[in-house]
Parts: sequence; structure tokens; C-alpha cells
Amino acid sequence: MRLEDLDYTLPAERIAQHPPARREDARLLVVDRAQGDLEDGRIPDLCHWLEPGDVLALNETRVRPARLSARRIPSGGKVELLFVRPLAPIPGGGESWRVLARPARRARPGERLESPGGGLVVEVTHEGPAGERSVRIVSGQLAETLEREGTVPLPPYVHRPPLPEDRDRYQTVYARVDGAVAAPTAGLHLGEEVLSALAARGVRSARVLLHVGPGTFRAVTGDPRQHVMDEEYFEVSQEAAETLAGARAAGGRIVAVGTTAVRALESAYDVNAGRLGPASGWTRKFIQPPYEFRGVDALLTNFHLPRTTLLLLVAAFAGEEQVRRAYAHAIERGYRFYSYGDAMLVI
Repeated sequence: MRLEDLDYTLPAERIAQHPPARREDARLLVVDRAQGDLEDGRIPDLCHWLEPGDVLALNETRVRPARLSARRIPSGGKVELLFVRPLAPIPGGGESWRVLARPARRARPGERLESPGGGLVVEVTHEGPAGERSVRIVSGQLAETLEREGTVPLPPYVHRPPLPEDRDRYQTVYARVDGAVAAPTAGLHLGEEVLSALAARGVRSARVLLHVGPGTFRAVTGDPRQHVMDEEYFEVSQEAAETLAGARAAGGRIVAVGTTAVRALESAYDVNAGRLGPASGWTRKFIQPPYEFRGVDALLTNFHLPRTTLLLLVAAFAGEEQVRRAYAHAIERGYRFYSYGDAMLVI
């Protein structure tokens, strides 16, 4: 397909800059793939659209406060570091991390940087493209420093500094495993009240994992078939695989909450030769039209930017024409877009 086939024009005021007052206040556009129908609703209406026996696949990754404003030693020049993921330890050198540095020119190999409070010192050991750096921890505790002095890495289209509320609201209520630098945003709408109501209706849940990396915001350019995904760590446990496969065998649907849950499940199918079983490791799974989904029957997702892997995945699942219609409808009806925006349920 051509990338421009899914382009759309969005007024700037439709890009949500703050979360709604309550998680469940978000709007919900329901897209029926079979009938082509579109129906407007609210997040609590999930209890109408999901049936007893369905099971939610929830990505339980937790967003680190991974952005740290550091300063060079001894000049004091400021460098913003985004701690992406740990790397293999350097022999005799201790803990090492992949980071994104801005401005990158201030973080050359050999430079030492310290946290605002001075409790953490890192040394740049390797220089990569697009601001990528490898750093080793010289002194201090990274996890404690990030919790104390780090900020939530809000997406680039949120044009404001992080607020205290973002530590809670840019996080799902079921987040458990540290490792993401971006939230699995479809899950931001599911508060305890909605999850309890769904459970009372007979909708079960299974926890999967995919640590969302910065590549989720990287635009796709040129031929989509040439795009290379960043690798991200995923896990589907034996328990989750049995719950999901058992629900489907009993006539229920697997409802992926977010594109990251989709990629975790489809990666598990790849590992297990076409069946849903336990799996873990690093994935570069890139889903675009045409694609035959094996692990997902319905999808709850947010509205995504043009020319991104996220929108291509949704188009593969819902159909390109359906996505064009749904997005045009959402723009016309005043839906809020992107991470803190409204949601779409594709059934």
C-alpha cells in the first residue's frame, strides 16, 4: 500500500494535551469490520460490546520516568538523556544503558555527565545515529535517581512539560513491569471501575508484555516494506497463552488492548510455529497490510499519527477503507487524538 493512502488533516486543537478528568471519560468509536458500521459511544460502553467469554490481552509494561536532565562534567552544559533500555554489561565496567541524548553533540564518547543532584554519574562509551548513545554507570543508582529526579517521557506532540499528574495518568492501572519509554495508550482508558464491570460481565483478562521503545514514534518513509522496527522485549507466559487460547476455543474473542498487545501475541505465534504458546525475547514485528492475524479477534486502540507503524497495523486489522472512514468520522465529530485522546474499538 502507499503511505499517503492513510494521510489525513487534523486540526491542531484535536491533539489531546491533557488526559480527561477520569480515565473512563474518553469517547469510544466502535467500528464493525463485517458490516462497516460506525457507532459513537463512551469507554463504559465496552460492557455492551464485549461479551461473556471474551478475554482482554493487557500489556502490563510500566513507563519509567526515563527522561533525565543531566549536566556535563566539568563544564555544566545541559544534556537531556532518555534511558531506553539496559545493555549487556561492559566487562569490568559495570552497568551499561542505551540512551538518546539531546543535544547529541554534547554527549561524545569519553564525556561524563551527572544528574541534577549529583548522585548519578555516567560516561558515554559509544556514539550511534540519531542521538543514540551507550553510557555506563560510573557511580550512583540509576533506578533511584530516575524515580527521584527523572520525568515522564511524554510524546513529542504533547507540547507542555510533564506535570505531577502524568506520573499516574501516563500509566495504565495494571502496569507492573518497568521497561517502557512510552505508554501502551489504549490501556490508559481502563480504570479499576471499568475493569471490574467487565470482569462482572464475564470478560476475563490475561497479562502480556511488550516494552514500548522510542521507535514507536518514528515515522515510516518511502516504501513501508523497507522500514525496520526497533527491537523491543516481549513476553507471553504459559498462563496467558492458556487463558487466551482457552477463551477462543470456548467461543470467546481475544481482545487486544493496544497495538503493543497485538505485536506481543503475533510474535508469540511466530515463535511457536503458528500456534499461541509461551514466548519471550526481542521482536521487530512489523504488521502492515496485507496481514493475516492469528492471535487477535478485536482491537481497542487510540487514534494514531499518519505514516506510523501503529496506523499501518490498525489498517491491516480493520481494513484501509474502514480506517479512512473511521478517521474522517472521528475528525468530523470532534474526537481527541493520540496518547491522551479518545479510543476506537474494532470488532
